[in-house]
Amino acid sequence: MHILLIHQAFAALDEPGGTRHHELARHLARQGHQVTVIASPVSYLTGRTEKSKVRKTIDDLGVTIVRSYTLPALHRSFIWRVFSFFSFMISSFINGLFVKKVDLIWGTTPPIFQGPTAWLLARLKGIPFLLEVRDLWPAFAIAVGVLKNKFLISLSEWLEGFLYKHADHVIVNSPGFIDHVKSRGADQVSLIPNGADPAMFDPDYDGKTFREKHDLAGKFVVLYAGAHGMSNDLEVVLNAAEHLKNLDNIRIVLLGSGKEKPHLQSLARERKLSNLLFLPPVPKLEMSEALGAADACLAILKPIEMYKTTYPNKVFDYMAAGRAVILAIDGVIRKVVESGDAGIHVPPGDPKALAEAIRDLASNPSKCERLGKNGRKMVENKFSRDELAEKFTALLESLWRNND
Repeated sequence: MHILLIHQAFAALDEPGGTRHHELARHLARQGHQVTVIASPVSYLTGRTEKSKVRKTIDDLGVTIVRSYTLPALHRSFIWRVFSFFSFMISSFINGLFVKKVDLIWGTTPPIFQGPTAWLLARLKGIPFLLEVRDLWPAFAIAVGVLKNKFLISLSEWLEGFLYKHADHVIVNSPGFIDHVKSRGADQVSLIPNGADPAMFDPDYDGKTFREKHDLAGKFVVLYAGAHGMSNDLEVVLNAAEHLKNLDNIRIVLLGSGKEKPHLQSLARERKLSNLLFLPPVPKLEMSEALGAADACLAILKPIEMYKTTYPNKVFDYMAAGRAVILAIDGVIRKVVESGDAGIHVPPGDPKALAEAIRDLASNPSKCERLGKNGRKMVENKFSRDELAEKFTALLESLWRNND
Protein backbone atom coordinates (compact mmCIF):
# COMPACT_ATOMS: atom_id res chain seq x y z
CA MET A 1 0.00 0.00 0.00
CA HIS A 2 1.23 3.50 -0.88
CA ILE A 3 0.13 6.14 1.65
CA LEU A 4 0.33 9.88 0.98
CA LEU A 5 0.40 12.11 4.08
CA ILE A 6 -0.33 15.84 3.73
CA HIS A 7 1.09 17.56 6.81
CA GLN A 8 2.34 21.17 6.91
CA ALA A 9 3.85 20.88 10.43
CA PHE A 10 5.54 17.50 9.86
CA ALA A 11 8.86 17.08 11.68
CA ALA A 12 11.34 14.30 11.08
CA LEU A 13 13.23 12.67 13.95
CA ASP A 14 16.30 14.82 13.30
CA GLU A 15 14.23 18.04 13.57
CA PRO A 16 12.65 19.87 16.52
CA GLY A 17 8.92 19.42 17.01
CA GLY A 18 6.39 16.65 17.40
CA THR A 19 7.48 13.51 15.53
CA ARG A 20 4.41 11.29 15.97
CA HIS A 21 3.85 11.21 12.21
CA HIS A 22 7.42 10.32 11.30
CA GLU A 23 7.37 7.55 13.89
CA LEU A 24 4.08 6.19 12.49
CA ALA A 25 5.36 6.51 8.91
CA ARG A 26 8.51 4.57 9.79
CA HIS A 27 6.44 1.84 11.41
CA LEU A 28 4.33 1.58 8.24
CA ALA A 29 7.54 1.35 6.19
CA ARG A 30 8.80 -1.47 8.42
CA GLN A 31 5.56 -3.33 7.65
CA GLY A 32 6.34 -3.11 3.94
CA HIS A 33 4.18 -0.12 3.03
CA GLN A 34 5.34 2.86 0.97
CA VAL A 35 4.90 6.28 2.58
CA THR A 36 5.23 9.71 0.94
CA VAL A 37 4.92 12.86 3.05
CA ILE A 38 4.25 16.32 1.62
CA ALA A 39 5.44 18.78 4.26
CA SER A 40 6.46 22.39 4.71
CA PRO A 41 10.11 23.53 4.78
CA VAL A 42 9.09 26.18 7.36
CA SER A 43 9.46 25.19 11.01
CA TYR A 44 6.15 25.33 12.85
CA LEU A 45 8.07 26.08 16.07
CA THR A 46 10.20 29.00 14.89
CA GLY A 47 8.36 30.18 11.78
CA ARG A 48 11.63 30.17 9.82
CA THR A 49 12.67 28.25 6.74
CA GLU A 50 15.29 26.21 8.54
CA LYS A 51 14.62 22.64 7.48
CA SER A 52 16.39 20.74 4.75
CA LYS A 53 17.15 22.83 1.67
CA VAL A 54 16.79 19.61 -0.32
CA ARG A 55 13.28 19.44 -1.71
CA LYS A 56 12.99 15.66 -1.53
CA THR A 57 14.62 13.32 0.98
CA ILE A 58 14.28 9.63 1.75
CA ASP A 59 15.04 8.38 5.26
CA ASP A 60 16.77 5.12 6.11
CA LEU A 61 13.51 3.15 6.07
CA GLY A 62 12.39 4.55 2.72
CA VAL A 63 9.91 7.19 3.88
CA THR A 64 9.90 9.92 1.20
CA ILE A 65 9.57 13.53 2.42
CA VAL A 66 8.72 16.21 -0.16
CA ARG A 67 9.03 19.84 0.99
CA SER A 68 6.32 22.00 -0.54
CA TYR A 69 6.51 25.81 -0.81
CA THR A 70 5.09 27.68 2.19
CA LEU A 71 5.04 31.42 2.83
CA PRO A 72 7.30 31.91 5.90
CA ALA A 73 4.83 33.98 7.93
CA LEU A 74 3.68 31.64 10.72
CA HIS A 75 4.81 33.92 13.55
CA ARG A 76 3.38 37.13 12.14
CA SER A 77 -0.23 38.34 12.39
CA PHE A 78 -3.25 36.04 12.13
CA ILE A 79 -3.95 37.07 8.53
CA TRP A 80 -0.34 36.36 7.55
CA ARG A 81 -0.58 32.92 9.13
CA VAL A 82 -3.70 32.30 7.06
CA PHE A 83 -1.74 33.26 3.92
CA SER A 84 0.94 30.79 4.99
CA PHE A 85 -1.64 28.03 5.42
CA PHE A 86 -3.19 28.78 2.02
CA SER A 87 0.19 28.78 0.30
CA PHE A 88 0.85 25.27 1.56
CA MET A 89 -2.69 24.16 0.73
CA ILE A 90 -2.16 25.12 -2.91
CA SER A 91 1.44 23.96 -3.32
CA SER A 92 0.81 20.62 -1.59
CA PHE A 93 -2.16 19.97 -3.87
CA ILE A 94 -0.02 20.56 -6.94
CA ASN A 95 2.76 18.34 -5.60
CA GLY A 96 0.21 15.69 -4.61
CA LEU A 97 -1.05 15.44 -8.18
CA PHE A 98 2.40 14.20 -9.25
CA VAL A 99 2.65 11.45 -6.61
CA LYS A 100 1.72 8.32 -8.55
CA LYS A 101 0.07 5.02 -7.61
CA VAL A 102 -1.27 6.18 -4.24
CA ASP A 103 -3.71 3.88 -2.39
CA LEU A 104 -4.77 6.11 0.51
CA ILE A 105 -4.57 9.80 1.46
CA TRP A 106 -3.87 10.64 5.09
CA GLY A 107 -4.81 14.20 5.99
CA THR A 108 -4.32 15.84 9.36
CA THR A 109 -5.59 18.95 11.11
CA PRO A 110 -4.66 21.56 12.25
CA PRO A 111 -4.00 23.56 10.16
CA ILE A 112 -7.46 22.75 8.86
CA PHE A 113 -6.66 24.25 5.44
CA GLN A 114 -4.57 21.22 4.45
CA GLY A 115 -7.68 19.05 4.96
CA PRO A 116 -9.36 20.15 1.69
CA THR A 117 -6.13 19.34 -0.16
CA ALA A 118 -6.14 15.79 1.18
CA TRP A 119 -9.88 15.35 0.48
CA LEU A 120 -9.68 16.66 -3.09
CA LEU A 121 -6.62 14.58 -3.94
CA ALA A 122 -8.32 11.48 -2.58
CA ARG A 123 -11.44 12.09 -4.65
CA LEU A 124 -9.47 12.83 -7.83
CA LYS A 125 -7.45 9.64 -7.36
CA GLY A 126 -10.50 7.60 -6.33
CA ILE A 127 -8.98 6.38 -3.06
CA PRO A 128 -9.91 6.56 0.66
CA PHE A 129 -9.47 9.76 2.65
CA LEU A 130 -8.41 9.32 6.28
CA LEU A 131 -8.70 12.49 8.39
CA GLU A 132 -6.68 12.73 11.59
CA VAL A 133 -7.84 15.31 14.16
CA ARG A 134 -4.97 16.40 16.42
CA ASP A 135 -6.63 19.56 17.82
CA LEU A 136 -10.21 20.77 17.82
CA TRP A 137 -9.73 23.63 15.39
CA PRO A 138 -11.41 26.13 15.10
CA ALA A 139 -12.90 25.53 18.58
CA PHE A 140 -9.50 25.99 20.29
CA ALA A 141 -8.73 29.16 18.29
CA ILE A 142 -12.10 30.63 19.24
CA ALA A 143 -11.70 29.69 22.91
CA VAL A 144 -8.25 31.26 23.21
CA GLY A 145 -9.35 34.43 21.37
CA VAL A 146 -7.21 34.04 18.24
CA LEU A 147 -10.22 33.70 15.94
CA LYS A 148 -12.81 36.44 16.54
CA ASN A 149 -14.26 37.44 13.16
CA LYS A 150 -17.79 36.02 12.92
CA PHE A 151 -17.57 35.39 9.18
CA LEU A 152 -14.26 33.51 9.53
CA ILE A 153 -15.64 31.53 12.45
CA SER A 154 -18.68 30.48 10.42
CA LEU A 155 -16.51 29.60 7.42
CA SER A 156 -14.07 27.60 9.57
CA GLU A 157 -16.84 25.69 11.31
CA TRP A 158 -18.46 24.89 7.97
CA LEU A 159 -15.13 23.60 6.64
CA GLU A 160 -14.60 21.54 9.79
CA GLY A 161 -18.02 19.90 9.41
CA PHE A 162 -17.47 19.33 5.68
CA LEU A 163 -14.23 17.45 6.32
CA TYR A 164 -15.71 15.32 9.10
CA LYS A 165 -18.70 14.36 6.94
CA HIS A 166 -16.67 13.60 3.80
CA ALA A 167 -13.81 11.65 5.38
CA ASP A 168 -13.99 7.90 4.90
CA HIS A 169 -12.71 7.58 8.44
CA VAL A 170 -11.74 10.00 11.22
CA ILE A 171 -9.12 9.26 13.85
CA VAL A 172 -8.56 11.33 17.00
CA ASN A 173 -5.58 11.34 19.37
CA SER A 174 -7.58 11.99 22.54
CA PRO A 175 -10.79 10.46 23.90
CA GLY A 176 -11.87 14.00 24.71
CA PHE A 177 -12.28 14.73 20.98
CA ILE A 178 -14.71 11.93 20.13
CA ASP A 179 -17.99 13.60 21.10
CA HIS A 180 -16.97 16.85 19.38
CA VAL A 181 -16.19 15.31 15.98
CA LYS A 182 -19.26 13.06 16.06
CA SER A 183 -21.53 16.00 16.91
CA ARG A 184 -20.21 17.81 13.83
CA GLY A 185 -20.80 15.04 11.32
CA ALA A 186 -18.05 12.42 11.67
CA ASP A 187 -19.45 8.92 11.15
CA GLN A 188 -16.64 6.38 11.47
CA VAL A 189 -14.34 7.51 14.34
CA SER A 190 -11.39 5.69 15.92
CA LEU A 191 -9.12 6.64 18.81
CA ILE A 192 -5.37 6.28 18.24
CA PRO A 193 -4.09 8.15 21.31
CA ASN A 194 -0.86 10.01 21.62
CA GLY A 195 1.89 7.95 23.20
CA ALA A 196 5.65 7.55 23.23
CA ASP A 197 8.36 5.11 22.22
CA PRO A 198 9.97 3.83 25.46
CA ALA A 199 13.03 2.72 23.48
CA MET A 200 13.85 6.38 22.73
CA PHE A 201 14.36 7.17 26.40
CA ASP A 202 16.55 5.75 29.15
CA PRO A 203 14.93 6.44 32.54
CA ASP A 204 18.25 5.78 34.28
CA TYR A 205 20.18 8.36 32.24
CA ASP A 206 21.33 11.24 34.46
CA GLY A 207 21.83 13.88 31.74
CA LYS A 208 25.21 14.81 33.21
CA THR A 209 26.57 16.28 29.96
CA PHE A 210 23.47 18.42 29.44
CA ARG A 211 23.57 19.62 33.06
CA GLU A 212 27.24 20.57 32.91
CA LYS A 213 26.81 22.35 29.58
CA HIS A 214 24.04 24.57 31.00
CA ASP A 215 25.37 25.07 34.53
CA LEU A 216 22.70 22.88 36.11
CA ALA A 217 24.91 20.53 38.13
CA GLY A 218 23.58 19.98 41.64
CA LYS A 219 20.26 21.73 40.91
CA PHE A 220 16.70 20.41 41.01
CA VAL A 221 15.69 20.86 37.37
CA VAL A 222 12.13 21.32 36.14
CA LEU A 223 12.00 21.12 32.34
CA TYR A 224 9.30 22.36 30.00
CA ALA A 225 9.84 21.14 26.42
CA GLY A 226 7.68 22.40 23.60
CA ALA A 227 6.06 25.36 21.90
CA HIS A 228 6.18 28.84 23.44
CA GLY A 229 2.84 30.03 22.15
CA MET A 230 -0.25 31.80 23.42
CA SER A 231 -1.95 28.58 24.50
CA ASN A 232 1.01 27.38 26.56
CA ASP A 233 0.53 29.99 29.30
CA LEU A 234 4.24 30.20 30.07
CA GLU A 235 3.92 33.57 31.78
CA VAL A 236 2.45 31.55 34.67
CA VAL A 237 5.77 29.69 34.80
CA LEU A 238 7.63 33.00 35.06
CA ASN A 239 5.34 34.00 37.92
CA ALA A 240 6.02 30.68 39.64
CA ALA A 241 9.76 31.25 39.19
CA GLU A 242 9.31 34.57 40.98
CA HIS A 243 7.89 32.70 43.99
CA LEU A 244 10.96 30.41 43.97
CA LYS A 245 13.65 33.08 43.56
CA ASN A 246 15.06 32.56 47.05
CA LEU A 247 15.64 28.81 46.53
CA ASP A 248 19.02 28.58 44.81
CA ASN A 249 18.78 24.80 44.38
CA ILE A 250 15.87 25.01 41.88
CA ARG A 251 16.10 25.78 38.17
CA ILE A 252 13.28 25.96 35.64
CA VAL A 253 14.30 25.28 32.03
CA LEU A 254 12.07 26.33 29.11
CA LEU A 255 13.27 24.42 26.05
CA GLY A 256 11.69 25.20 22.70
CA SER A 257 10.55 28.09 20.56
CA GLY A 258 7.45 29.95 19.47
CA LYS A 259 5.85 33.30 18.88
CA GLU A 260 5.76 34.24 22.59
CA LYS A 261 9.37 33.36 23.39
CA PRO A 262 10.93 36.84 22.80
CA HIS A 263 8.27 38.41 25.03
CA LEU A 264 8.84 35.82 27.77
CA GLN A 265 12.61 36.34 27.63
CA SER A 266 12.13 40.10 27.93
CA LEU A 267 9.90 39.64 31.00
CA ALA A 268 12.41 37.28 32.60
CA ARG A 269 15.21 39.83 32.11
CA GLU A 270 13.08 42.64 33.59
CA ARG A 271 12.29 40.53 36.65
CA LYS A 272 15.88 39.26 36.96
CA LEU A 273 14.76 35.64 37.13
CA SER A 274 18.15 33.95 37.42
CA ASN A 275 16.43 30.65 38.29
CA LEU A 276 14.90 30.48 34.81
CA LEU A 277 16.78 29.28 31.72
CA PHE A 278 15.63 29.54 28.08
CA LEU A 279 17.07 27.02 25.62
CA PRO A 280 16.48 26.51 21.89
CA PRO A 281 14.53 23.48 20.63
CA VAL A 282 16.38 20.24 19.94
CA PRO A 283 15.60 17.39 17.54
CA LYS A 284 13.61 14.45 18.91
CA LEU A 285 16.74 12.29 18.71
CA GLU A 286 18.35 14.58 21.33
CA MET A 287 15.34 14.80 23.65
CA SER A 288 16.45 11.80 25.68
CA GLU A 289 19.50 13.75 26.85
CA ALA A 290 17.46 16.85 27.70
CA LEU A 291 14.78 14.93 29.60
CA GLY A 292 17.45 12.86 31.32
CA ALA A 293 18.84 16.07 32.81
CA ALA A 294 15.49 16.90 34.42
CA ASP A 295 14.20 15.83 37.81
CA ALA A 296 10.61 16.70 36.88
CA CYS A 297 8.89 17.89 33.71
CA LEU A 298 6.14 20.44 33.20
CA ALA A 299 3.07 20.39 30.93
CA ILE A 300 0.91 23.50 30.97
CA LEU A 301 -1.97 25.07 29.03
CA LYS A 302 -4.25 28.04 29.61
CA PRO A 303 -7.20 27.41 31.97
CA ILE A 304 -9.70 27.07 29.12
CA GLU A 305 -12.53 24.54 29.22
CA MET A 306 -11.77 23.21 25.71
CA TYR A 307 -8.24 22.25 26.74
CA LYS A 308 -9.64 19.64 29.09
CA THR A 309 -10.09 17.46 25.99
CA THR A 310 -6.38 17.23 25.08
CA TYR A 311 -3.77 14.46 25.32
CA PRO A 312 -0.53 16.48 24.95
CA ASN A 313 2.31 14.53 23.34
CA LYS A 314 4.89 15.92 25.74
CA VAL A 315 3.25 14.28 28.77
CA PHE A 316 3.82 10.83 27.28
CA ASP A 317 7.44 11.65 26.42
CA TYR A 318 7.98 12.83 30.00
CA MET A 319 6.58 9.60 31.38
CA ALA A 320 8.55 7.47 28.91
CA ALA A 321 11.71 9.20 30.15
CA GLY A 322 10.80 8.21 33.71
CA ARG A 323 10.35 11.77 34.92
CA ALA A 324 7.70 13.01 37.35
CA VAL A 325 5.06 15.11 35.61
CA ILE A 326 3.92 18.46 36.95
CA LEU A 327 0.61 18.87 35.15
CA ALA A 328 -1.05 22.30 34.92
CA ILE A 329 -3.79 20.95 32.63
CA ASP A 330 -7.15 19.56 33.68
CA GLY A 331 -9.41 17.00 32.04
CA VAL A 332 -8.65 13.72 30.30
CA ILE A 333 -4.85 13.96 30.58
CA ARG A 334 -5.19 14.54 34.32
CA LYS A 335 -7.00 11.20 34.53
CA VAL A 336 -4.07 9.50 32.81
CA VAL A 337 -1.42 11.01 35.10
CA GLU A 338 -3.39 10.49 38.30
CA SER A 339 -4.54 6.95 37.45
CA GLY A 340 -0.90 5.99 36.94
CA ASP A 341 0.32 7.97 39.98
CA ALA A 342 2.82 9.56 37.60
CA GLY A 343 2.82 13.17 38.71
CA ILE A 344 1.25 16.12 40.49
CA HIS A 345 -1.72 18.05 39.18
CA VAL A 346 -1.93 21.79 39.82
CA PRO A 347 -4.77 24.11 38.81
CA PRO A 348 -4.05 25.75 35.42
CA GLY A 349 -3.31 29.46 35.68
CA ASP A 350 -2.18 29.29 39.34
CA PRO A 351 1.52 30.24 39.73
CA LYS A 352 1.50 29.82 43.52
CA ALA A 353 0.21 26.25 43.24
CA LEU A 354 2.79 25.54 40.54
CA ALA A 355 5.60 26.91 42.72
CA GLU A 356 4.38 24.81 45.66
CA ALA A 357 4.36 21.63 43.54
CA ILE A 358 7.93 22.30 42.41
CA ARG A 359 8.99 23.03 45.99
CA ASP A 360 7.33 19.78 47.16
CA LEU A 361 9.14 17.60 44.64
CA ALA A 362 12.46 19.35 45.16
CA SER A 363 12.28 18.55 48.89
CA ASN A 364 11.17 14.95 48.33
CA PRO A 365 13.46 13.20 45.81
CA SER A 366 12.12 9.72 46.63
CA LYS A 367 8.60 10.83 45.73
CA CYS A 368 9.89 12.39 42.52
CA GLU A 369 11.64 9.15 41.57
CA ARG A 370 8.58 7.03 42.40
CA LEU A 371 6.28 9.16 40.23
CA GLY A 372 8.75 8.93 37.34
CA LYS A 373 8.96 5.13 37.55
CA ASN A 374 5.18 4.86 37.64
CA GLY A 375 4.87 6.99 34.52
CA ARG A 376 7.39 4.86 32.65
CA LYS A 377 5.40 1.71 33.49
CA MET A 378 2.20 3.32 32.29
CA VAL A 379 3.67 4.20 28.90
CA GLU A 380 5.09 0.71 28.51
CA ASN A 381 1.76 -0.92 29.38
CA LYS A 382 -0.82 1.41 27.79
CA PHE A 383 0.74 4.07 25.56
CA SER A 384 3.64 2.41 23.75
CA ARG A 385 4.13 3.89 20.29
CA ASP A 386 4.71 0.47 18.69
CA GLU A 387 1.41 -0.92 19.93
CA LEU A 388 -0.48 2.20 18.88
CA ALA A 389 1.25 2.09 15.48
CA GLU A 390 0.10 -1.52 15.03
CA LYS A 391 -3.48 -0.42 15.64
CA PHE A 392 -3.05 2.48 13.22
CA THR A 393 -1.57 0.21 10.55
CA ALA A 394 -4.47 -2.24 10.89
CA LEU A 395 -6.95 0.62 10.42
CA LEU A 396 -5.23 1.85 7.25
CA GLU A 397 -5.03 -1.67 5.82
CA SER A 398 -8.74 -2.17 6.49
CA LEU A 399 -9.64 1.07 4.67
CA TRP A 400 -7.43 0.03 1.76
CA ARG A 401 -8.90 -3.47 1.46
CA ASN A 402 -12.49 -2.20 1.70
CA ASN A 403 -11.82 0.17 -1.20
CA ASP A 404 -10.78 -2.63 -3.58
